[in-house]
Amino acid sequence: MPLLARLAAEARRAGGGLPRRFWWLWTSTLVNRLGGFVVTFLAMYLTHERGYSAAYAGLVASLFGLGSAVAAIGAGVLTDRLGRRPTLLAAQLSTALFTALLGFTDGPVAIAAVAFLVGLASNASRPAVSAMIADLVPAADRVRAYALNYWAINIGFGASAAVAGLIALHGYLALFLLDALTTLLCAVVVFVKVPETQPEAAPAAAAGREPRVGLGTVFRDGPFMAVVAVNLLLALVVQQGSTTLPVDMGAHGLSAARFGLVISLNGVLIVLLQLPLTRLMEQRDRTALLVAGALLTGWGFGLTALAGSSAALYALTVAIWTVGEIVTAPTMMALVAEHSPARARGRYQGVYSLSWSLASFVGPLGGGLLLQYAGSWALWGGCAAAGTLAALAFVAIGRRRPRPSEADGAPAAAPLEAAA
Repeated sequence: MPLLARLAAEARRAGGGLPRRFWWLWTSTLVNRLGGFVVTFLAMYLTHERGYSAAYAGLVASLFGLGSAVAAIGAGVLTDRLGRRPTLLAAQLSTALFTALLGFTDGPVAIAAVAFLVGLASNASRPAVSAMIADLVPAADRVRAYALNYWAINIGFGASAAVAGLIALHGYLALFLLDALTTLLCAVVVFVKVPETQPEAAPAAAAGREPRVGLGTVFRDGPFMAVVAVNLLLALVVQQGSTTLPVDMGAHGLSAARFGLVISLNGVLIVLLQLPLTRLMEQRDRTALLVAGALLTGWGFGLTALAGSSAALYALTVAIWTVGEIVTAPTMMALVAEHSPARARGRYQGVYSLSWSLASFVGPLGGGLLLQYAGSWALWGGCAAAGTLAALAFVAIGRRRPRPSEADGAPAAAPLEAAA
């Protein structure tokens, strides 16, 4: 009880002053993640339940990521053109439909095709949610808001991962159907409680006198794209937690239930540590935070090579890279929001989301091939190398001051040394 009381007090402190509509969006995110079973257990479902190879599981996860990549750009544009709310509702309803369908799909080609559609639909919500948070929350409070949203994601993830492993012992179909149901409930919360948040166009923009901010403007924003590229490198590492990690654990004789308990530690630690660590991170040097987060993430995964058949050692590695996530995630999300002009938040968030989607496409396929043909040492050693390279890149980006003319019309970003 004292622990719960401290968590509640920390949540009240972190959430003070944030608008009511943000909290309904937060609730929608929590409901969605409480039922987020399928992505975490898809690789184990394909290899252990359906008998497919690790390489095929990696291919399916990569097609899921390809769908996510297509959605990142398309949904980013739709978020700015049609609005945040209609884009989010369409994405959630489509995700519920395709997730349920995946549970009934049979055959390698059909499974791969439906997995692509699930990835397409599910990632279409990310630019809209991120843009809505930036719309609703003042710049000074965005690190807190993104940390709280990330906290909700991981409350749901930790609970769902632990429960899903037990549900999977009695059949995987229930996982697909429960995931679809919670996504549908998430759409209901948004429909009833979250109105449109897109800012009205300024008079000059409405009259066509301001330069148009399109996707080309985003891709020409050099400082922003450097941040996206480094995030892609780290995301390639993080993807292994839901794809090759369960396959590696299964190869060492550990069950789906054991994997569920180990990976749920990621969510549990974020629930316990995200808010107090975010408070400690306030006013800290941003470059130092990102460097530390990259090293903890890369080397946390790298140490998995030593775990063997010990669930306790796997849990230790999860704890290390989880701290890296806690440090990196809200800092990066607030940084992206700073780069994004109000009239193009959907596009900027979509391109940032593209880095995660490309990682979802390349990471599982590359990781699956490395694990199958080069072994676990090559896979986890590559993760450690990627984390080190990302840390060095953050140092280089932090030393570089963007010039106002660099972004071709986009606003100059705050330097990485600025306080988070």
